[in-house]
Amino acid sequence: MLSSSDKKLEKLDPFYRPSVTKQKTSAEIISEARNALRTLKTQRPFTPQEDQRKLFGPSSSRTQENRPPSSFSLHASSFEFPDSRPISGARLSPLELKPKAPTPSSTEEDPCLPKPPLDPAKIRRISSARARLFRAASQGALLPDRSLPPAESKKATQCKETVMKGDSMVKINGIYLTDPNAIGHLKGHPLQLTYDGSFREIKGQEVFREAPSLPAHLKRGGDPGKRRTRASSCPSGSDLSRPEIKADSKANLKEKDAETEVDEVFWNTRIVPILHELEKEENIGRVCAACTQLHRVLEEGNLLGNKFKRRSILLKTLYKLVDVGSDSLSLKLAKLILALKVSRKNLLNICKLIFKISRNEKNDSLFENDDILELLLEVLRSEDVRTNTEAFLYCMGTIKFLSGNPGFLTEMINKGAVEILLNLIKQMNEHTAQCGTCLPNLDHLLVQITAALRNLVDSSLARSKLLSASALPQLCSVLAQYVADKDVCTNIARIFSKLTSYRECCTALASDSRCYALFLTLLNTHQQKQDLVIRIVFILGNLTAKNNQAREHFFKEKGSIQTLLSLFQMFSELDLRSQRLGCAGGGQPTPQRLPSEAEDVLIKLTRVLANMAIHPRIGPGLAANQQVVELLLTTLENKSLDDCEELVINTTATINNLSFYQVKNSIIHDKKLYISELLLKLLVSNNMDGVLEAVRVFGNLSQDHDVCNFIVQNNVHKFMIALLDAKHQDICFSACGVLLNLTVDKDKRVILKEGGGIKKLLDCLRDFGPNDWQLACLVCKTLWNFSENITNASSCFGDEDTNTLLALLSSFLDEELALDGNSDQDLKNYHKIHWETEFKPVAKQLLNRIQSHYTFLEPLPIPSF
Repeated sequence: MLSSSDKKLEKLDPFYRPSVTKQKTSAEIISEARNALRTLKTQRPFTPQEDQRKLFGPSSSRTQENRPPSSFSLHASSFEFPDSRPISGARLSPLELKPKAPTPSSTEEDPCLPKPPLDPAKIRRISSARARLFRAASQGALLPDRSLPPAESKKATQCKETVMKGDSMVKINGIYLTDPNAIGHLKGHPLQLTYDGSFREIKGQEVFREAPSLPAHLKRGGDPGKRRTRASSCPSGSDLSRPEIKADSKANLKEKDAETEVDEVFWNTRIVPILHELEKEENIGRVCAACTQLHRVLEEGNLLGNKFKRRSILLKTLYKLVDVGSDSLSLKLAKLILALKVSRKNLLNICKLIFKISRNEKNDSLFENDDILELLLEVLRSEDVRTNTEAFLYCMGTIKFLSGNPGFLTEMINKGAVEILLNLIKQMNEHTAQCGTCLPNLDHLLVQITAALRNLVDSSLARSKLLSASALPQLCSVLAQYVADKDVCTNIARIFSKLTSYRECCTALASDSRCYALFLTLLNTHQQKQDLVIRIVFILGNLTAKNNQAREHFFKEKGSIQTLLSLFQMFSELDLRSQRLGCAGGGQPTPQRLPSEAEDVLIKLTRVLANMAIHPRIGPGLAANQQVVELLLTTLENKSLDDCEELVINTTATINNLSFYQVKNSIIHDKKLYISELLLKLLVSNNMDGVLEAVRVFGNLSQDHDVCNFIVQNNVHKFMIALLDAKHQDICFSACGVLLNLTVDKDKRVILKEGGGIKKLLDCLRDFGPNDWQLACLVCKTLWNFSENITNASSCFGDEDTNTLLALLSSFLDEELALDGNSDQDLKNYHKIHWETEFKPVAKQLLNRIQSHYTFLEPLPIPSF
């Protein structure tokens, strides 16, 4: 809906309007009616695709020393073995070692002794309980350290003591001992740890009856020196003396022991064979297939995550395979390792590994096939950005690369990428609002986040999500915090450049009054950064093209117009210097070349000035601004349509908007004759867009008597009459406007008879009149001026032209005929309103005048359309 200021503009002089390429509704037609003032369109600044995928492109403001590297080496030794939990800093007090032998006659079952294997039926019954167990914290050692001699194994079967050995800790009958001498005391102990953390007799290779023999590190269950024991889940002897605790403990431990047996079977029968297959590094295809199978088996057994007891064994095996150096294998390893929920340094290394693979664009198909995207997004969703900043950086780098591939856009958006990235930005903004400072070391991460968003907003679905999540104010907050960071500001400017090309997004940004001051601050801070300046000016052009409120908001910001003019002056001088260097080098201008960087900025700047001039309180001030007019005229002096077509046409259109205002202190009207001379070279060009803009300016300037004399003296009127044959509706309309202004002067009315002007006006009336009431009005007004002192219609127009004119006017005044060719109801309603109120009064007056000075000799034929 138009504001009150916009509605006033709709009622201004009805000379010009944008060309209509298709039929519109009546509301659209009325709102887009011809105006002397027009907004300008231009192309969005071009962003070249980078040759190489890096965290920071070649145009980055960050130096090599002040930014994280995009190239690095990564090996198995980079990972921590195993990915264990942090060690507690508390030291336990040493206890006296007093083993207690069990009473043979006791009927109570000791919950800490190993249980016999369960039958298959019982295994199935407790499968659900096993799943719950794996979600609890893992306990105990994982694999046996060594085998025992047969002589000691017999003795072990008669002892109910349980001994655990690791670092300097000993466990006997559920009590942990930390006496440094305990290790020596345990030498030669006849018991061995089993998979479930209890003790049993080991005979030969009994452990792997169901599975092939494993490498040594799998048999050992990891490095004993790095393995740490944890508190036993078995209650102490004093606790077990209480009846209620006894019952609960016995029930819980029976279930856990049963689940451990199931875990044992699942590990040995399903996982161990795959680990054995992973050792065969000579066949990459088989190893990749084994990784895929391992992931599927772990998922089936509900063993993914960080609660699986033997997770460290799996990770150690997977880490070693990183050294193979295959991208396809490394990506499968990364997917599996991420699913096992690694943290800290290992999370960083995995993110680096994935980033390294994603740098090669040819590997995009691997990401598509392995579906690792969801795991990367999960890292960003669930991990803490403050403690994993570097891991987030490389994770976001990968997402940035993939978002540049249109094939991933829909998948990313459907998996919640937009919401996840906006949540990260929101976290940073909230921290700044609460603490008054930005989170440290997050500027590099913000570059990656905003670059990914820049790619995502190409999707209409992403734009809709951004609007619904109020993302534009969040991005403005980031701009305010990182004004000095050129990389962050450029990425956000690119986001806004894309978004403001769409009406809904443009309206949302224009409603945030902070953005205008922010954009001015950026322009003043980064004047020398062409790629940032051009995008900010493009955004301002989009905002000021939509409504008067945006024009008024920007104009009210202190120094807004002066900032634009300073940029105009700077880039004009830069362009002029580059032109002189080109001429000194003997270079010839290339026809239809792309605009230079300086020219492109000037194109966008003239567009903002043209849009600002539409506001009825801003336009007169710009027309009276000496610097504005001089910069525009200097551009027309130094540029031709062959040099830079868009810049010349935009400059001419801006002069047209300023020439609309008939104010006493207008510099445009002070220099009207000089402007007319500059426009002559456009009129004689072969560029119809340039011709049209020049004719439009003459339509405003020709309201002045001196300009009318200039037109006649330089035979410009003949050119206007010739343009009536152009069969181009807008050109005919503009040329007819100039002729209308010329016929105001009685001495110049005779020019219409030169070059068949009357006949060509009638042709325009016949060809365009039925569907263009504005053009029909102009033709009738021109003929009214021409026939002001008529004494005889035939002598004034000629017999043939008089008959044609009478027939056309009579037929057009027939409402049914005028609307007969319009099947669209909106167009019919439109014609009924404006045909009746605008065209018919003028046509009737002209018809009455001609009929009163005409002798009918024969019936008038009705022309066909």
